[in-house]
Amino acid sequence: MSPHARTRTGLWRRRRHKFLLIVAALPVLIGGAVTAAIAAPPQPGPVRPVATPNPNCTLTIPNAPLTARGLATAYTLSATTPVAGPCHEANAAQSAFVQATVYDPATGALSVYDPLVTDAGHSPAVTPIVPVLPVGAVVGIWFGYNGNNLTIRSAGRAGLALDHCVNGLGTSVFTQFAYCDAAAFFSAVRTGIATHKVTVPALGTANDGKPCPSTRDFSIVDQDQSDNVTTRYLVTATGRVAQNTRANAARLRDATVLSNPSDNALVDTFVDPALGCTPWSVRNLDGGGTATSLALDEIEANADQAAPAALVPRNDPMTTVGGAPSTSKTDLYRVGVDQPPLPAGQTRKNYCKDMDTIQRARLQLDQNTFSNAASPDPAGATNLFTFLANRLSGSFQNLGCARFGLTDPVSSESVDDEGAVAAVTFAP
Repeated sequence: MSPHARTRTGLWRRRRHKFLLIVAALPVLIGGAVTAAIAAPPQPGPVRPVATPNPNCTLTIPNAPLTARGLATAYTLSATTPVAGPCHEANAAQSAFVQATVYDPATGALSVYDPLVTDAGHSPAVTPIVPVLPVGAVVGIWFGYNGNNLTIRSAGRAGLALDHCVNGLGTSVFTQFAYCDAAAFFSAVRTGIATHKVTVPALGTANDGKPCPSTRDFSIVDQDQSDNVTTRYLVTATGRVAQNTRANAARLRDATVLSNPSDNALVDTFVDPALGCTPWSVRNLDGGGTATSLALDEIEANADQAAPAALVPRNDPMTTVGGAPSTSKTDLYRVGVDQPPLPAGQTRKNYCKDMDTIQRARLQLDQNTFSNAASPDPAGATNLFTFLANRLSGSFQNLGCARFGLTDPVSSESVDDEGAVAAVTFAP
């Protein structure tokens, strides 16, 4: 391995993508028996990658998405501007993801269901399971995306407003994020917590003696915290998509796993295991076993994160309008992740400062632990430590932290012969 000087043009210097996404043969994480499903009819041939995939796609939401039947109806992906090229769910550079979390106000029980996304005009590889929802269930839905700008639209005449779906402020979308009925969902859960129906698990203590990180811990946040979801799908060699269940994996033996790189998946799947922590998971309605979700992570962070808790800042690239900070758009985003409106939280300067000092200190504390943990993006960084350090430096730049008189916490990086970050030096 011979390191080379690395310029600040890597993946985490770009404000959109969380980490490189490939359709890989990852293990199916959802276990348990499932209800019998019916295979869909044959579909067109495999999706052929293009040199520069269209980064802007539209997701059409089915009718009554908050109902059991709506949850089991596949969302469809299409190009926002067709002349820029097609959009294919099986293309990891364009994939969109949907995740629902369900609350039963009678019992306080929470559960997760991952609605499916297919290409427009295509049917699923396996028909989605229709979940059994409790009477009076309150359902929230969240969206993630691997491209640049995801636009959501409704298949029904009533439009997005009927289901309280929010894509951004006017024509300025949240880029990779959107939600439906999040305010009502979080309000119902807060009532459940206050009436002792919902017990939120403690974050616990990591093997470094510090609290296990939440999605609002400055030791783990980045330029655009609390975005995307933990949903995974199965995709066949011909580009057909199915829910990621053990039964579907057994049925579709050629299928691989399609993931949405997110802050939540980073914490739940990579950081927590490295630190000896356990993410909150609940009953999974689409395949048995248990599952994590963005909503669970935010509920736990809201309940347990000690000060200073990181709240979405006005310089978050997902909440700006035309590159300028927007209080209105930031507050709309915060609604979707159960955070109080501005002026709660840090100023832009203090967000940068806390991220810089707190995260750098913990990365240095856990350098050996993270260096021996797998990288979420092996093509971009050789291990979890170099990935997180590179991500911190990129976040510092994308948030414009230098304008506040602060210094990039990473002074230099080196890469191996394959171009992956292999070593990092912190600034004094």
